[in-house]
Amino acid sequence: MLWLRSVLFLIGLLIATPIFSILVILLFPLPNVTRSRIASGWAYFVMWWLRITCNLKYEVRGQENIPDHPSIILSKHQSAWETIGLQTIFPPQVWVMKRSLLLIPFLGWAFVALSAIPIDRSAGREALKKLVENGKDRLAKGLWVVIFPEGTRTAPGEKGKYHIGGAWLAAKTGTTVVPVAHNAGKYWRRNAFIKHPGTIQVVIGPPIETAGLKPDAVNKQVESWIEAAMEALD
Repeated sequence: MLWLRSVLFLIGLLIATPIFSILVILLFPLPNVTRSRIASGWAYFVMWWLRITCNLKYEVRGQENIPDHPSIILSKHQSAWETIGLQTIFPPQVWVMKRSLLLIPFLGWAFVALSAIPIDRSAGREALKKLVENGKDRLAKGLWVVIFPEGTRTAPGEKGKYHIGGAWLAAKTGTTVVPVAHNAGKYWRRNAFIKHPGTIQVVIGPPIETAGLKPDAVNKQVESWIEAAMEALD
């Protein structure tokens, strides 16, 4: 039954993604925030379809911690779920992602149209410079910036290295950081086809004001809060 439910979910995803991707590309002349709001319709559909087909829902705690101005979201990364789910929780946003992801048919093209921020991890300091330049531009346009500081998805109970990029962007621009913890990997594991029923718990932490802080200090605060929250969830 789990296999059948997951097949139905995949079919809906494969139908909806090209439709929304083409729509987003066609709407490229519109302002960034407007495009992002329209594109989030895809995420709302996916979350609804996931609940209908796989009986996988989510609950959010700490919504009162969401600032009223564009901020940087630094989130735990366990699953493909959060790349979709965060779009239904936070205001219009863009994502920092590997440049290669922008080459994926339809979805990658939509990311380009939505002004996603590509990053080349092998470029070192030059990559950080580009991240600050692009991130500052997106924030000024009213978009939130989403970064997964661990860089890659980790299994439940595991912890990856927290890379400096997100904290660097926040410290260099004086932007508020919002840490996010969740246990999506418990139900939708990395590269797993089967989605298990249940309720994903998402916890939004108190905003971190970065003015006057060094990137390392921001990174340590984010890592400390997220990992403590993950221990409580686990």
